[in-house]
Amino acid sequence: MSADRPTLPPVRLHSEAELARDALSAPLMARAAKLARWAERGVPVGVGGQILEEPLAAATEHLGLTADEDGAAYTAEAWQLAVDTGLVEIAETEESEDGADLPDDAAAGIATPGEELGLLTSGSPQDILDIWLGGMETVLADAAAPDLADLADQLTEGGELDLDALDWNPEEEAELLDGILGNLYLLTALNERPDQEVPLPALAASMIVPDDMDEPTDEVLEEVSEAMMRLDDQFRVLEPIGLVAYQPVDESLIEELDEDGEAALPQGPGGSSGAEPLTDEDVSRYGLVRLTPLGVYAVRARMLDAGVHAPAVGDLADKGADVLLDALPEYPEGLAQAESELWLAARTPLDAARDLLTAARGDDERAPRRRLAAQQTLSLISPDAEAALRDVLDDRQLGGLSRVWLAERGLPGIPEPSQEMIFWLTVDTIAAQLDIADDDAATELRDLVQGLTEQHSGFFDTVWRVDHPAAADVLEAMGRLHPDKKAAKEARKAAFKARSRQSG
Repeated sequence: MSADRPTLPPVRLHSEAELARDALSAPLMARAAKLARWAERGVPVGVGGQILEEPLAAATEHLGLTADEDGAAYTAEAWQLAVDTGLVEIAETEESEDGADLPDDAAAGIATPGEELGLLTSGSPQDILDIWLGGMETVLADAAAPDLADLADQLTEGGELDLDALDWNPEEEAELLDGILGNLYLLTALNERPDQEVPLPALAASMIVPDDMDEPTDEVLEEVSEAMMRLDDQFRVLEPIGLVAYQPVDESLIEELDEDGEAALPQGPGGSSGAEPLTDEDVSRYGLVRLTPLGVYAVRARMLDAGVHAPAVGDLADKGADVLLDALPEYPEGLAQAESELWLAARTPLDAARDLLTAARGDDERAPRRRLAAQQTLSLISPDAEAALRDVLDDRQLGGLSRVWLAERGLPGIPEPSQEMIFWLTVDTIAAQLDIADDDAATELRDLVQGLTEQHSGFFDTVWRVDHPAAADVLEAMGRLHPDKKAAKEARKAAFKARSRQSG
């Protein structure tokens, strides 16, 4: 694959209006906005905009969180988000401006609603999303920070923090969290059900267990267990901003520590060979997570900022047919059809068909895949494009697929294809599928190969003579795929003849 090919599969994005509504309704964002409006009369704050004890109690009551034992903490988090996103702005007091030392409970400034608050009601959906993205970055940084209890444990006698003893590297933590979110993004893109939840142990293992490790060692399993508990803490922080939907690890499991003091991983598939398979309820106790539509949007935005090619369905709607056909073979089937439909919606059937047929031509290595993508996209076009397909009936590269299109619509006057055209189309169709790694596709291709040789006597002797640049590659693949040893040997001999003819 060339360097400019997509490195990630495309994702479906909700509309900006839908995403903006999701952002406004995220619990943490909604609380931050409510506190910003509440600050209209001015709220005294400490250094850095920290809300002081007395107004914190009033703010907690305003949010209706007084009865919650963590209500004050939730309120403080929402207030800090309002400060970080500009929903409130701070005007320093005279004492603070003079540089005087202030008591801990003294106000260093007065907070009032900021300019950004107005954008939540009068701004565009993109304005709202920009504010939310800024707040999301703050929450991500909080999620990657060490636990406050761990910090307290590492204070020296002089009250200073022993960073070496803490064993915390902020860059590594941020990279690990980015990797986890990237894996979730990839799973969402590849899954036919974007709302499919991922078990927390599987997600942790995806970052730690090497791909070539058949059976994880005890040390690796312990590392996965530790990562799982860390992710549990992090996803609890990320859920209120609307980035993920998360079902936390069952508290009873956290208490059920093994004799080494680590949370035990679930047994079953991938665990001990004698364990019973896990039920859905068993798996859910270890935590389930998925990216929300807002989370998919956010992770993609961060990837784009980092220079990663992260396509979304609809990106190609205004591009040429050559760009569309070059990209579609990399897309999962359902997303390829969705992309094609959006591309076709911007064009008349006749113009779209002509553009697709022109882009499908070529003798380069990727040409068979472009023609297959063209055939699949043309299948979505109405009979109004008939004239474009009839114009290429005599074209060596396009005449076969044009006849298929016309026949599928029951249109009259379709000339019989020559034997040469039939075999050329056969080679081209197989060539388009040679590098598809999907197991189901490989099985279908194997069945196709077997069926072709059973239906046509002397099949291999005819194919090696076909004037198609991929004829030798196709025959070699048929030699590998054909279940009958005699037929496989004939295919390999024919491949040698095709290779000799092409080189001569």
